[in-house]
Amino acid sequence: MNNKPKYHLLKNTQYALEGFIYAFKTESSFKLELFAGFFIFIAIYFVEVDLVYKLILSITAFLVLIVELLNSAVENVVDLVTQDIHPLAKSAKDIGATAVMFSIVLHLVCWITIICKFYI
Repeated sequence: MNNKPKYHLLKNTQYALEGFIYAFKTESSFKLELFAGFFIFIAIYFVEVDLVYKLILSITAFLVLIVELLNSAVENVVDLVTQDIHPLAKSAKDIGATAVMFSIVLHLVCWITIICKFYI
């Protein structure tokens, strides 16, 4: 059985927007990171550094959101497969959370490095 619909740009965009709306409504971590991201992007705009450093900060900020969405997708699939407490289900969710943590640490390290280079 093939559960893959035929590719259509507008339909796929609609699916992506539905996924965004679902994540926004149901995932508090994503909502918090999106809220923080709003202020982070404002700060990136106003910080006086070279454009390439602004791009690095923007990419790592988006990376946090992307990894959070992927983590949420993994958690949804695990919950679909089993509601039981199982060591593999726990490790899958924990590994996803670790990926989110690493993306946040990467973003913070970029901020610290760039601020130290230009302001200290």
